[in-house]
Amino acid sequence: MAVYFDHRIEAPESSVVPSHLTWHSALPVLAVGSRSPTAEGNVDLYLQQGEHVESCHVQRPHRWTVLRWHPTKPVLALGWENGEVTLLTHPSGDQTVLPGTHVACITLLEWSSSGSRLVTGDQTGALAVWKVDARGRLQGNHLVKHEYNKPLTCCIFRPASPGDDVAMLARASVSGDESALDMFSWKGAPLKMGPQEGLAFYVSTADGKVHSVDEHCKTSTLLSVEGAIKKLFYLDKREVLAVITDTLTLSQYTLGPGGGAQELTKVKLSNKTGQNVDIVWADNSLLITVTGEQVIRLWDLERDDNYVLSLDETLGFERGEMINCVSYCAGKEILAAGTSHGRIAMWRMVAQPRGSKGDSNALWKLQTPTEIQGNITQIQWGSSLNLLAANNSNTVLILCEHVMSAHFSQQVAAVQLTPTQLSITQYATGLHLALQSDTHIQGVCVTKNSVTVWSGKQVTVYELSGTVLRNTGSFPCDSHVVAVHDENLYTVEPSRVQIRTPQGTVKQLLTFSKAEGNPVLLSVCQSYLVVGTDTAHIRVFDLSRRDAKAHCSAKNLVDQIAGLGALKSAKCNASGSQVSILISQVNGRPDHKVYFYDVEMDTVTHFDFFVGRPSSGISHPEESERQRFQGTEVSGRCPVSHFWDESEPRLFVCETVSVGSESSSTSSIDMVDVSVVTLFCTQEHGLLLQDCYPKPAGLQALLALDVPYYYFSCKPGEKDPGLTTASATTSTPPHQPQPSRVPAQFPHMVSRRTLREFVGLETCEKATRDAMLNFSFYLTIGDMDEAFKSIKLIKSKAVWENMARMCVKTCRLDVARVCLGNMGNAKAAKALKEATAEPEPEAQVAMLAIQLGMLEDAEKLYKCCQRYDLLNNFYQASGQWQQALETAEIHDRIRLRTTYYSYAKYLESMGNKTLALAYYENSDTHRAEVPRMLQDDTSSLEIYVNKMKDKNIYKWWAQYLESQSDMDSALHFYECAQDYLSLVRVHCYMGNIQKASEIANDTGDRAASYHLARHYEGHDDIKQAVHFYTRAQAYNNAIRLCKENGLDDQLMNLALLSNPEDMMEAACYYEEKGSHMDRAVALYHKAGYVSKALELAFATQQFSALQLIAEDLNENSDPVLLARCSDFFITHSQYEKAVDLLVAAKKYHQALELCVNQNLTITEQLAERMTVTDSKDFSEEARKDVLERIADCCMRQGNYHLATKKYTQAGNKLKAMRALLKSGDTEKIVFFANVCRQKELFIMAANYLQSLDWRKNPEILKTIIGFYTKGRAPDLLAGFYEACAQVEIDEYQNYEKALDALTEAAKCLSKAKDSSAGDQEVRVGDLHNKISLIKKFVHARSLYAENAADAVQLCEALLEEPELDPAVRIGDAFGFLVEHHCQQGNFQVAYRKLEELQKLLPSQNVRYYISQSSLEALQKGMGVPLDCDRRHSVKEEDEVEEDLDVS
Repeated sequence: MAVYFDHRIEAPESSVVPSHLTWHSALPVLAVGSRSPTAEGNVDLYLQQGEHVESCHVQRPHRWTVLRWHPTKPVLALGWENGEVTLLTHPSGDQTVLPGTHVACITLLEWSSSGSRLVTGDQTGALAVWKVDARGRLQGNHLVKHEYNKPLTCCIFRPASPGDDVAMLARASVSGDESALDMFSWKGAPLKMGPQEGLAFYVSTADGKVHSVDEHCKTSTLLSVEGAIKKLFYLDKREVLAVITDTLTLSQYTLGPGGGAQELTKVKLSNKTGQNVDIVWADNSLLITVTGEQVIRLWDLERDDNYVLSLDETLGFERGEMINCVSYCAGKEILAAGTSHGRIAMWRMVAQPRGSKGDSNALWKLQTPTEIQGNITQIQWGSSLNLLAANNSNTVLILCEHVMSAHFSQQVAAVQLTPTQLSITQYATGLHLALQSDTHIQGVCVTKNSVTVWSGKQVTVYELSGTVLRNTGSFPCDSHVVAVHDENLYTVEPSRVQIRTPQGTVKQLLTFSKAEGNPVLLSVCQSYLVVGTDTAHIRVFDLSRRDAKAHCSAKNLVDQIAGLGALKSAKCNASGSQVSILISQVNGRPDHKVYFYDVEMDTVTHFDFFVGRPSSGISHPEESERQRFQGTEVSGRCPVSHFWDESEPRLFVCETVSVGSESSSTSSIDMVDVSVVTLFCTQEHGLLLQDCYPKPAGLQALLALDVPYYYFSCKPGEKDPGLTTASATTSTPPHQPQPSRVPAQFPHMVSRRTLREFVGLETCEKATRDAMLNFSFYLTIGDMDEAFKSIKLIKSKAVWENMARMCVKTCRLDVARVCLGNMGNAKAAKALKEATAEPEPEAQVAMLAIQLGMLEDAEKLYKCCQRYDLLNNFYQASGQWQQALETAEIHDRIRLRTTYYSYAKYLESMGNKTLALAYYENSDTHRAEVPRMLQDDTSSLEIYVNKMKDKNIYKWWAQYLESQSDMDSALHFYECAQDYLSLVRVHCYMGNIQKASEIANDTGDRAASYHLARHYEGHDDIKQAVHFYTRAQAYNNAIRLCKENGLDDQLMNLALLSNPEDMMEAACYYEEKGSHMDRAVALYHKAGYVSKALELAFATQQFSALQLIAEDLNENSDPVLLARCSDFFITHSQYEKAVDLLVAAKKYHQALELCVNQNLTITEQLAERMTVTDSKDFSEEARKDVLERIADCCMRQGNYHLATKKYTQAGNKLKAMRALLKSGDTEKIVFFANVCRQKELFIMAANYLQSLDWRKNPEILKTIIGFYTKGRAPDLLAGFYEACAQVEIDEYQNYEKALDALTEAAKCLSKAKDSSAGDQEVRVGDLHNKISLIKKFVHARSLYAENAADAVQLCEALLEEPELDPAVRIGDAFGFLVEHHCQQGNFQVAYRKLEELQKLLPSQNVRYYISQSSLEALQKGMGVPLDCDRRHSVKEEDEVEEDLDVS
């Protein structure tokens, strides 16, 4: 709560009426410009209390036109109508005139954001840009000058492009932000240094054009609008330029990166023609306009919304009062407006709940106005958030905001109402007084008999005498803080504290050394004075004697508290043993801790409200349990004020706000979450949290703690619901002039709330009060024995009830049981005992709270333990149905319909049937409950029935009409309800049998058909009865009628439709009758009595029936029946069915013999059925035998894959491989061999693979070698290698590969262990001989390139070998020689060799051995034709003929 002290400026006598004012943006300096009728212009500077700065008076013979402050330096730019521009420096008064650039009236002055550039413009359109140094001094001539040839109207600098704010990062680094620190180090990414100041700007002219000037002062036309431009604004977030013309047309343009502008929106603002317009732009995209109306118009450009704020006559405004000017303070979020009747209206922006959606004008709350008289033409907030300047056409007033003073002591409370008015309440006598002072009240201090006020320049003391206040002394004093004890006043001045009489006489001086600093804080509690200094020292003085004596030596808190900036408040307890201190940190922010200085122990401890824990103190088991309920309220908070109880030295109270709200101004503290925290402070136990009490709504701030009450100041204009009635008297002290208007009744400004321990004990005696304090203290530390000792002599039920209430806060159910016993509250004790069945302790405590009437605590506890079912019950029991419904809809949906039903029953009991009907529908019980509720109001019920169109309700209404004998209406509603049974029943009752039959036939309703069948049976209409029994699927009744009436044909069909029992009964009927035996067999079979059906079929020789029965037989059937049926099918040559039955009977051998004898194909399905899996029926040997016999059959039938499978299941893998080899499935053969991993199988698989074309498939070749190797058959592998070598020779004449293959074969033979060693030696010898011959031939061919003669000689020698072929083919050796002689030109020798070859190989074509080119050369050299081809072709033809003859 704040008031505004108004200071009229101390204008010089020569000054005239002020016409314009402007505050410096950073300093508390106000510039005021005035114009005289003689065309003279004056400019003066004033300080925050209106003091005139004489050195800064500027006067010219012509008028000033523009005033503009430098953004950071105390430099004021003045523009004059003759084109002169002057820079005025405060406080020296130095004046710097810019070089004569302009010759016309200055219309434009604008500084850049940091003040390094100044833009000046005049009426002719001349614009100049000047450079200014860091001290605000002009640097040389202008940088550039542009001529626009039209009057310049507005200028706005464009903010710098986004970059890293170095100053902000530096501050964050110092405060410990590691990420910010990394950006300055090599660890982080390179720091992006954006421009610290935007140098580009936009300037507008009177013809509606906006020009853009970039950083290099190059100009270009950006856009053009209709009319002269009045204002320019830049929306930084959206990069949008807003333009307002003189006709109040608002246009928004988006600015592209290339410098172009595109129109975004265009709108006409509402205004009153012929009036001055005041336009203010807020940083949050809010445009505020005042056009001389009774409203302020606000345009939210970001949300595209607009609304108005109007004056409220109930707050003191008058009808017809116009708003002339407006100013917005972003730091305080306050909108101030000046009116035509001399009032300043203020709207405070109210924080809206998250997610709330309401009217935009609800964001602003109108405050009580401040009156300054006159017609306010201009208003502006100052650099300090507490300064507001207003021009009322006669003078300028500076309003300085002051937090309203309040004080409480010795049952007397004083609260400031206005700058000169106090509200005083004396609780001992119940008096309510008002004090009117002739000076501004800066502070107040009360005692039992006196009220002391001071203004910073004067101190006045008033004595409380009966029902009046009497002025007992007034003296000048510039102390900003005063304390009072008995008849002594304590004031401060540098380095000492003065002890004065009420008349101002100094009685004693308390001096402080230079190190101790100057006293700035004073506080008195009982007979102790605590003094805090500006160097963070505190001293405590004992005031109990005639002279003040030091209670302890000075304590330097800087050594004890890290990061201490300054002391904010210091107070001591009633015994002078503890001093509590609030501080601000070095960075100026408030600390989250309250510090406690123990005078006797000379130690400093603290309680940290951010974590909700003290720095020291005992811990006990109950603490964690209590903190679960209270800890969330204490943590995350910051202290703002603190007090000690005036009589109890252990009890301390602190007012706290949530973190983030501590930076709010004191005047707005009513808008934040405030809690009052009570602590016990002792040397033995340290700091103990006793209670956390949320500040009640409607109260402003905590004033004091005086057991058994908290005392609060009230918000102005709001009623306190807890206020007690007190007499009110207005008193003006003697020797004081009567005010012109004194209200007859002052509002109550102080309210008190009872401590939770003293609810019901507000008027108890001191002994009871002390006992309750001791009980609370011992309960807090967990010493239950001492707690009970302290209150064992108290017999009052109110005391025990109060203690039971405390048990709710502390969650102590054991103590609560004792309290309930002493209270004699058996009902509560029983409820608490039943609540122990709940698993959550909070739910048990909540039941205790309910029994004690603490409904808010019970609600909070249920929410804490998330027992929303119990919370729902609680809301219902307490009549809070809306909360119950919300809880059920959000958290307890399983009980939602039950809640709706309960609420409907409640509404019905309250007579609200309309709403009850809706909730019966929500609970889905309306079909029964609504007709019951409305049964006495048949007309309403009929309307409801027709409206709902619900089948159940139709049926209920039809039954009601039937009971009233209104059969026609009943039939109509039965039909609407589609209740066909009732329709048939009523029609039968009325004799409309035909109609009833139609309904039953058309709808097929079983119940209706059954009822009609009973009706027909009763009237001996058997045929219709059977028909409708059948429609009703009551087949047993239909069968009964058929048997009784001999309807054998219908009986069969009905029996087949019915259940097995009825089928059995019908079959017995046919069997006993002796006719239709086929029907009896079929029914026995259908009913599941297969043996009976077979027996009857065999007896009556019904073969077709036997076939049908056999189809349903399976392995679960009786084996004897299966065998009997199989014999029957064998007899009738139906072998496949016989096999199936034999297999089902597990006679596998007979089934296999039948398959072999009758050549029946064994399918895979049949083979699987014969595969025995259960060892209970067969032994392992028998199972394998069956499997092998199945496989043998499959082999004979050519089903090799199935044979392989069965051989494998039988464990005979050798036969399985043989079967697989017969199938020729190479892939499965290879897979099977690899899976079985048996030597014999590997060899068999390899032998099979050799039969394939392994020469063209390298994979098969590798597989063969691998299988022989795995099969450990080196002799076979050697043979395979020999075959490979022969292929290389025969097919490719590649003796090198053949040699390698034979070498491998020799290695394999060397590993072989043949039983006949002689044969193996011979084989090895032959193999080595082959290898030797091939080596010689390979050597000759390789030697030919180096020495052809030696190679030919080696080849000639090789031909002499007796066993050359097949190791080396003779044709290859002769071919080598023929090739050589042809190349050497020895065609005669070559021809002889060729003839010799033809003689040795007469049946072969020599072209296999000799190249075509050599043959052609030989033919050409010899001159004779070679008839190699003919002979060979003739030979081939002979061979073909022989083959044909043989075949």
